[in-house]
Amino acid sequence: MAHRTRRTRLLTALGTTALVTTTTLGATPPLSSAATEDGTAASVTVRPDPALAQEEFEGWGTSLVWFANATGGYPAEVREKLADLVFGDSGLGLNIARYNIGGGNAPDVKDYLRPGGAVQGWWKAPAGTTREDTGWWDPDDPADWNRRADRTQRWWVDRIKGEIDHWETFSNSPPWFMTKSGYVSGGFDATEDQLKTESVDDFAAYLTGATERLEKAHGIEVDTIDPFNEPNTSYWSTRLGPDGRPVGGRQEGAHIGPGLQQKVIRALAPALAKSRTDAKISAMDETNPTLFAKNWNSYPAEVRDLVHQLNVHTYGTQGRTAVRDLAKAAEKPLWMSEVEGEWDPDGQDFTDMKSGLGLAQHMVDDLRELEPSAWVFWQPVEDYNNMKPGGESARGGNWGSIQLPFDCTAKDTLKTCPIRTNTKFDTARNFTHTIRPGDRLVTVDDTSSAAALRADGDGATVVHVNSTGEERTVTVDLSEFANVSPDATMTPIVTSASGALDEREPVPVADGRATFTVPAESVTSFVIDGAS
Repeated sequence: MAHRTRRTRLLTALGTTALVTTTTLGATPPLSSAATEDGTAASVTVRPDPALAQEEFEGWGTSLVWFANATGGYPAEVREKLADLVFGDSGLGLNIARYNIGGGNAPDVKDYLRPGGAVQGWWKAPAGTTREDTGWWDPDDPADWNRRADRTQRWWVDRIKGEIDHWETFSNSPPWFMTKSGYVSGGFDATEDQLKTESVDDFAAYLTGATERLEKAHGIEVDTIDPFNEPNTSYWSTRLGPDGRPVGGRQEGAHIGPGLQQKVIRALAPALAKSRTDAKISAMDETNPTLFAKNWNSYPAEVRDLVHQLNVHTYGTQGRTAVRDLAKAAEKPLWMSEVEGEWDPDGQDFTDMKSGLGLAQHMVDDLRELEPSAWVFWQPVEDYNNMKPGGESARGGNWGSIQLPFDCTAKDTLKTCPIRTNTKFDTARNFTHTIRPGDRLVTVDDTSSAAALRADGDGATVVHVNSTGEERTVTVDLSEFANVSPDATMTPIVTSASGALDEREPVPVADGRATFTVPAESVTSFVIDGAS
């Protein structure tokens, strides 16, 4: 969770301007392809194998966290438009939400975190409490809980709860009084454990109590709690200025090594067992598959047994199949629970296809290699002020599929607080609109494609990414399907520089095959009807 293009005008289905970013991942050639003289594939045959179907796909999601914290108090027309873009049927159509249980700095610490980053904690400190006062909190005392905490992120909980099938709560940092440094942005040494060992039980009680109160206040049911975020990394540190006050980092985070992770899990399990929530433990939201596997393999069997769901980020891409195999061996659901990125080195751009193509290829690789039961954005909404040139970088950036300023006021309108989308917004919708909850991911022999069986058993979807500068003829081979109707069709839905989600005429399936030529620099969803 760290902020780590040629121009064509593109208008999205919701009427906002569009943008893109790209990381190019190496890919082996498909099993059946023809190449041009420069080696790019002029044609490709994509063969989904329904015999190798996964468990039901749970869907697509996001963390709420910074963008929800920043925008939950915005004028109604702005936040409603934003909600439609993220969760609406014409928008990304997400059905999974991760609520961030804020840690929260001491009342006497002036805010120094990035806009949206200071998520309010659920504790209620006595008047006059300072950073030095760390022994006052009692999880069994109702007076020490702030049941009205975090109103902005919780506006989003109320707004979207009718759209959400799966809720997860998660922590970026324990509250300041449970940390060694006394700050939620990390330790003074980013490689040392930040959670005090004597606070492990209190931390478990805090996560459980906040989840119980969230459920009761909003009438939702939380499925899982992840107590960590990229815990075994050196990302999270607090830096002090000459006056002794913190000047960074810019977000909540806490190093918690594998040994301490195990202690937290051992404490959280009995806390949940005697609580009013039915939530189970998920872990450990590590930054990449390789580090996830290292952490997981250090857990003894009795700790692994306490974890219901495996969560991994794909900021690093090596080791996806190893984590896939760990999840299958453990017979536990596996979520790709966070990723974002910068796939365009040229800076902020709302129309270049590089960003959209990069995200789309990353999604294909995650679906093919990791085989997750859910795929979750870090946050598809980013701070425009942070991403514009001169913000977080000189050239600006393309993090997020949607950008708007995080400093809008109650007097602003959509004109003065504009919402912009990039091409990632459109290419992501090629996945979220056509691979739906209940579908089953299947093996496919082309590294530029992901495929799924439809939940009703009478169709399939293939999403194909053509990152090259030339058009490509794609043949979808349905020879592995048991039944292909004589009336079977394949409908292409194309996103390119020329337009987003452009539905073309259905292509008849003949002899188990259908062929369509996709544009250069495009993402195409092939929606197949009549194959089972």
